[in-house]
Amino acid sequence: MKVWIRNFTRACPGVRIRYEGNGSGAGQKDFLKGRTSFAGSDSALNAAQITQSKSVCTDGGRAVHLPMVGGPIALAFNLPGVSRLILDAPTLAKIFDARITTWNDPAIAKLNPGATLPSTPIRTAHRSDSSGTTDNFTSYLSAAAPGDWSYGHDKVWKAKGGQAAKGSSGIVGQVKKTEGAIGYVELTYALARDVPTVAIASGATAPVDANVLTASKAIAASTVTGDGDLVLKLDYATKAAGAYPIDMVTYEIVCDKGNKPATWSATKAFLTYIAGTTGQQDLSFEGYATLPATIVSKVRSRIDDLS
Repeated sequence: MKVWIRNFTRACPGVRIRYEGNGSGAGQKDFLKGRTSFAGSDSALNAAQITQSKSVCTDGGRAVHLPMVGGPIALAFNLPGVSRLILDAPTLAKIFDARITTWNDPAIAKLNPGATLPSTPIRTAHRSDSSGTTDNFTSYLSAAAPGDWSYGHDKVWKAKGGQAAKGSSGIVGQVKKTEGAIGYVELTYALARDVPTVAIASGATAPVDANVLTASKAIAASTVTGDGDLVLKLDYATKAAGAYPIDMVTYEIVCDKGNKPATWSATKAFLTYIAGTTGQQDLSFEGYATLPATIVSKVRSRIDDLS
């Protein structure tokens, strides 16, 4: 978002965009209370929130989702002496529910033959704020390990134990300074702090590392759901070779009609820019996954119809 805003305002110096990255839950809440012109969120509004949006969107409008970018959710870890770590969904579910508590647990050792795993206690880190990253990570655990994860999915962390931290930056900082730690973060934050990430045994022929190419492959198999909306259904339980299963899609949320008149022309211009060729190019260099061309085309057409 910082890159998009910087480049857009350079081209349109008369426009000022004020954006606060305060978590998906806070962004949704601000939009639904009419405080903002649009919201960025890594998870979609639920049915009750869509109904609530009708009080903010005038002229009989309602909130709609515009997918703009995707990306992998990485499991950052701090385990001196272990450079490559492989985990699967059932094991991750038990780790983040405090049922596997040491790094030399037999379940982890089985996934990492030949590795020397220490008896170091596992220190998990999760988001303290309402977060789309949490929603997508728990969606993965629910889909890929339903028998081992009993909390469903939510933007708010519900499992027991662990250390809470605000934002991906807070979690990666916690992992970086804590031996034996593991936490879920947007991949870009792990790369920026040079923290290693877990390869996922998804059931494919080989474990899959978190990167923009493997995330793009998984997201390419998503399908559009909703009537007149563009919410994407991800296959968190995918076993496709080279497809990283723990991903998220970032949506810009606006009204289909009845957007704020004073700011709509600038908002629509900004959305048109970030969905356009210039806005979508080089996203992989920023650490994000590109969306399928068919999805981006639908987003562009949808923006043209908004008012």
